[in-house]
Amino acid sequence: MNRDALMGTLDRVVRGFCRLKNLDEVGTSDGFSIHFEEWEWEIGVGLYGFWRFADFQQDTALQQSILTWYETQIGKGLPEMQINTTAPMIALALVAKHHQRQDLLAVVNDWADALLRDLPKTEEGGFQHVVKEQANTGQLWDDTLFMTCLFLGVAGIALKRQDLIDEAGYQFLLHTRYLSDPASGLWYHGWTFVDKHHYAGAFWARGNAWITVAIPEFIELMGEHLDTSVRRFLSQVVARQVRTLCELQADNGMWHTVLDDPLSPQESSATAGIAYGMLRGVRMGILDDSVSASALRAFDAVMARVDDGGLVLEASRGTMLGWDIQYYCDIAIAPVPYAQALTMLLLLEMDQGNWLEATR
Repeated sequence: MNRDALMGTLDRVVRGFCRLKNLDEVGTSDGFSIHFEEWEWEIGVGLYGFWRFADFQQDTALQQSILTWYETQIGKGLPEMQINTTAPMIALALVAKHHQRQDLLAVVNDWADALLRDLPKTEEGGFQHVVKEQANTGQLWDDTLFMTCLFLGVAGIALKRQDLIDEAGYQFLLHTRYLSDPASGLWYHGWTFVDKHHYAGAFWARGNAWITVAIPEFIELMGEHLDTSVRRFLSQVVARQVRTLCELQADNGMWHTVLDDPLSPQESSATAGIAYGMLRGVRMGILDDSVSASALRAFDAVMARVDDGGLVLEASRGTMLGWDIQYYCDIAIAPVPYAQALTMLLLLEMDQGNWLEATR
């Protein structure tokens, strides 16, 4: 693949994202207007990838498309604050800072304050993974670090509030303590303080991908505002995880839904996220150069799963905590905005890191 083909694929994937209207509906539009109607985590991850693309392109029309979506949603009234509804706030904080929109920065500030004040906490002050379906009392989930703590960090930068960055850093540390397996470095999907266990004990692939993405992203976004010891600790956490991920990669470059179960389905959103996090971590200097070979094999595998309309195939839908491994194997496959976003980020990194040179 040359750069022209790479950028053409990126364009198709972005257009594929814009075709998604809801979780079960793919439209026919081939433009760059956002049609997704629900303010939830799925679109939140998608918007983050879309904003990164618009910023990379320095395209004011794309940036305006995102701004228009947010203005429409805010005008309708935002949903109740919880973990998953915080995900769209990540890109909003970036958009508000970029445009220096004081009205939007006020929305960001109010949401951040509500998270700290009103979100139920677990023992030791963890962010309880509250979602619209249930309160998940006493539960920590690995998804939280991307969906909520990236927002706190980005909001801290936009609002010049070190307290938000510090709280995000603490949540990364606490979640690592209870969700990262000390033997392998892989992450469990969830932990309950109520019954003291990891449910199915599953090393769920997309959950691990959230970590492989979120740690380098958090470190890079926070820059000098992140405590040096926290940066050092998190760098070691993701490095240990990635070493094991490389060992578990399938021969075709994909990762399985349950990472250490080769009979579980292979899954593209996890593969895209893991590959992106690896390449970004190598470029940042927090991961060893040797892991780039696994990431580039994964890139090829994901590219083989992008259809002519730009939709990323073989991605699984949203996944609650499972009580057994079979639950993770049975999750439905569908076009989803987060698969589009993680693939956008991977394609952007391939260009920005000059990784195409490594494939020649």
